[in-house]
Amino acid sequence: MSLSPPIKRALISVSDKTGLLDFARSLVTCGVELFSTGGTRKHLADAGLPVRDVADYTGFPEMMDGRVKTLHPKVHGGILCRHDHPEDMKSLADHGILSFELVVVNLYPFEKTVANPDVAIEAAIEQIDIGGPSMVRSAAKNHAFVTLATDTSQYETILAQIETHGRTTPELRRQLAGAAFARTSQYDTAIAAYFAKILGNSAASSAASASAPPVTDHQSPVTSPDAVTLHLTHRTPLRYGENPHQSADLYAFADAPAHAFVNAEQLHGKELSYNNLLDLDAALAIAKALPRPAVAVLKHNNPCGAATADTLGEAVAKAWDGDPLSAFGSVLGVNVPVDAAMAEYLSEPGKFVEAIVAPEFHPDAIHILTTKPKWRDNVRLLRVGELPVGHGARQFRQIDGGMLAQNADDLPDEPSEWKVVTQVQPTPELHHELRFAWAACRFVKSNAIVVSNNGALAGVGAGQMSRVDSVEIALKKAGEKARGGVLASDAFFPFDDSIGPAAAAGIAAIIQPGGSRRDEEVIAACNKHGIPMIFTGRRHFRH
Repeated sequence: MSLSPPIKRALISVSDKTGLLDFARSLVTCGVELFSTGGTRKHLADAGLPVRDVADYTGFPEMMDGRVKTLHPKVHGGILCRHDHPEDMKSLADHGILSFELVVVNLYPFEKTVANPDVAIEAAIEQIDIGGPSMVRSAAKNHAFVTLATDTSQYETILAQIETHGRTTPELRRQLAGAAFARTSQYDTAIAAYFAKILGNSAASSAASASAPPVTDHQSPVTSPDAVTLHLTHRTPLRYGENPHQSADLYAFADAPAHAFVNAEQLHGKELSYNNLLDLDAALAIAKALPRPAVAVLKHNNPCGAATADTLGEAVAKAWDGDPLSAFGSVLGVNVPVDAAMAEYLSEPGKFVEAIVAPEFHPDAIHILTTKPKWRDNVRLLRVGELPVGHGARQFRQIDGGMLAQNADDLPDEPSEWKVVTQVQPTPELHHELRFAWAACRFVKSNAIVVSNNGALAGVGAGQMSRVDSVEIALKKAGEKARGGVLASDAFFPFDDSIGPAAAAGIAAIIQPGGSRRDEEVIAACNKHGIPMIFTGRRHFRH
């Protein structure tokens, strides 16, 4: 592959017109003739730039509301011609086709359109670009002779070579072709994902309208697609992975919504590590599930503290007090804007946090966190914006040679469906505490046991192979705070051997899914100790 032919003509058809006028003006200065379509042509002409209408060139008008405008041999022949093939060049001459050495195309904003959850299917369909991807693929295939821009960030590099040489290098054209095929792949993936989503919703609606039996935890209301394509865009390299000898990078799904954690804006602090990102994502998930205002304190991807209170200052103090030793060097998730009271508390001597993620930070809080504590220069502050309610989005997890897929366990539970199975009923105050403990428990690694008191985690038993061990650890961590508190278990108690220790520690109520063959024995043990117990009917394993 050699230098491209001198760039004489540019075919321009873009949705995103950022930087286009400056780019086009410079092309004209370099002697490049501009051809364009529809809104792009008008945009250029209104700016006083000489531009030829593609419809005038092809002799075929745009039709069907612009659906058909560039799908023409005089367009694609001019893009696909091989300048070192005499037969190709003769075909151009025989049919009055002009060659295009530069193609500038970006696609209809399909991803942005379907990011709106209320978009009508008809509106989404109209944003499926046809002519754009066709021109992109033609130009990318013929990159031996054609320079292709599919992103506004490429204009500067392309223009620099044209201004210097009147043409571009093979290396640049190959890079641009690779980026173009990645873009069309990403675009088609977004369209396929949208159809999978609406077909899944249709399947669910059909099932509901057919008076089907209620869906249980063992059934799925949505038909899974036969094939799934995941498209991820590289965001940044990371210093290393879980350990220093592992390389790591951050990628983002092309259709990640603005409020997704991957799109969080870092306001302050040193670069984020692989482990920071995992912990912050988990901290934000916990905070979103708790009543507002609330703070979650994360260490090694498990909460060592979490609390809700009337004010954020009270909440962070209660959350930190859940396990002060573990909280040192933790990351925090917050479900309301971080205020000065929280910042002042964290700035007290003897406290240190790695990072904080929150919807927003008040200016005075940023000032305090970045000027007062010793760790002020290093703490990472991440702003994510609004925190929407979870909606069970599809999740993927890698295993050797494949992926597991499931719907996220982030849908809120419905307490009206819970059942008190003991003789003693929990008081309204205990019921409120049980709701808090149950919300926090789902984010602890299984086997998971949490003890809470006064709207705050007091003890956590996480990741144990035995549920009895998790109970023992949680009660030991809680100490005297277990007295009058509640205990939550992410899955059923297979035996009644945890109820006695809970009663001895002063636990006032228990919440668990139920469903064990020995449920009656567990219920009887609670009745013996006068402890009310709730069955939720839903477990929250977290592996």
